[in-house]
Amino acid sequence: MLKRYIVEIGTGMDLHGGDVTNAAQKAIKDAVSHSCLCGLFDIIGLTDPNQMHVEVKIACPYPERLNHQEVLKAVPFGSTKLEVVEGGLSVRGLHVPELGEGDTIVVAVAALTVYVDVPE
Repeated sequence: MLKRYIVEIGTGMDLHGGDVTNAAQKAIKDAVSHSCLCGLFDIIGLTDPNQMHVEVKIACPYPERLNHQEVLKAVPFGSTKLEVVEGGLSVRGLHVPELGEGDTIVVAVAALTVYVDVPE
């Protein structure tokens, strides 16, 4: 039976070029950086981080541009499931050709929900 253990939120931005995949990966890494899941190991006896199932929900502008496979590479452990919804933020920034195409800043928000399969 899958039981939910944590929900963590992160934000990520692509400041030059409007790359929502890059912003979403940064949002996932931000969420992961806020969490130490020691309770899963110390309390419920998890022995391998790949026993986790991570549901990722991304809110970003232009969700149709998001590369799902690339985004999920930012999740370090476990099986994954991705849901993408319209959201986040897009705003005009500064075009610096060396840093990306265009002058669009995009912000993505990630919610990571971690589940573990535990016996009843």
